Amino acid sequence: MYLEPRPGIAWPSPHLRELKNAVHALLGLDDDSAVIIRQIISGEVGHPSPETVVAVLPMDGEAHRWTLHRPAEQITENELRATLLRPRPN
Repeated sequence: MYLEPRPGIAWPSPHLRELKNAVHALLGLDDDSAVIIRQIISGEVGHPSPETVVAVLPMDGEAHRWTLHRPAEQITENELRATLLRPRPN
C-alpha cells in the first residue's frame, strides 16, 4: 500500500479539497457519497477552454453532474452554491 502518491501522481490541491467539502456541506451528503471534481480541457484546437465537472455519486440514489465553465482553481464557494442549488429544468 502506498502512503504517498506514486511518482507522477500529484496530490489534490487544497482548493479542490475545499470544493469537495463545500459540495458535501451544500448538498447535505453523507460520508458514503462520493464527490468527484475534475478539470477538463475542451474547445477548439489551439483555443482550449478549461471546464470543471462536479459529479456526486451517492450510495443510494441518483448520480448528478454539473459543469462549470471555469478552471477549478478559479471557482469560488459562492459560484459552486449558485450552480449546485439552481433548480434543474424538468
